[in-house]
Amino acid sequence: MKPNLQDPLKTSSYDYFLPKELIASHPLKNPSDAKLLVYNRLTKEIIHTNFHQIIDFIPDGVDIFLNDTKVIKARIFGEKVSGGKIELLLNKPHIDDSFMVFIKGRVKKGTVLNFDKKLYCEVLDIFEDGSRIVYFWRDNEDKKRLNFIELIDILNQIGHIPLPHYLNRDDEEADELDYQTLFAKNYGAVAAPTASLHFTSETFKSLEEKFKLYYLTLHVGAGTFKPVDVENILEHPMHSEYFHIPNDSKKALLEKNKILAVGTTVTRTLEFANKTKSYSGEANIFLNPINPPQIVDYLLTNFHLPKSTLIMLVASFIGLEETLRVYDEAIKNNYRFFSYGDGMLII
Repeated sequence: MKPNLQDPLKTSSYDYFLPKELIASHPLKNPSDAKLLVYNRLTKEIIHTNFHQIIDFIPDGVDIFLNDTKVIKARIFGEKVSGGKIELLLNKPHIDDSFMVFIKGRVKKGTVLNFDKKLYCEVLDIFEDGSRIVYFWRDNEDKKRLNFIELIDILNQIGHIPLPHYLNRDDEEADELDYQTLFAKNYGAVAAPTASLHFTSETFKSLEEKFKLYYLTLHVGAGTFKPVDVENILEHPMHSEYFHIPNDSKKALLEKNKILAVGTTVTRTLEFANKTKSYSGEANIFLNPINPPQIVDYLLTNFHLPKSTLIMLVASFIGLEETLRVYDEAIKNNYRFFSYGDGMLII
């Protein structure tokens, strides 16, 4: 990469070239064998190590926050009752037992789709961003709407893990474990909080023994992969995702200790809560160099897509120029990128 002389408000400034062979299509057999790039914000020093050694680099006395969301088998395949195959990706539920989804295949309001296990849905509304509103029912006469828990039970039988498109492969049985964190608890995400995927039982036990750990839930939605397709990043319509911060985590947050956020989802949740004083609801904060974090001090994350809101979040911690330098260093050292790739610790 060339030294950055670009505007941090321009999407094109966050572009970089990534050799295809550096996109990790599968996790390592032992996820903690992943490389770890440690970046020191004060000295701008870069250290290359591996995830096994992460405990040695996390500053003493920090509170560590993790996202306990659980990925659902959100991708299902079926057909229109009128004919024609479709693919549906569940995004998130609404309180009236309708659901926001994305559908591959031409549909209109009133289109009825059917799936295995006598599952049906009807399209209620269509939006310009590509999302659709549907409701689901089982094969019965009254078309009683399924709630989220009832639907999850069926998806666990017929659905597929919704792997990101850049992995360029179908999901496999191993992904049912590999694409979940050790502490996944609350169903609702369509993408994993991938910074946590590096933890094995051994490395996580070491973390628990030395630091205070706190959990929150942010159900990662499909919007996390939405490209920034405007040149001025501030014109990007940031997606919203459901979050909840339980009382013990809220209390720790209000104590204003130093915080390490494990992942971009945790960072956005904590920063949204700090800004709005809301601890449950829909979070849509967009962190970037013009809107940097206020309470999160350190970040553990993966390496993200070019021109994405996630690489812009990294730049909100260390600036655009240093972000591009770090990514260039990672590429030169053959780091593995994206969801199943290597990690970066910003201290």
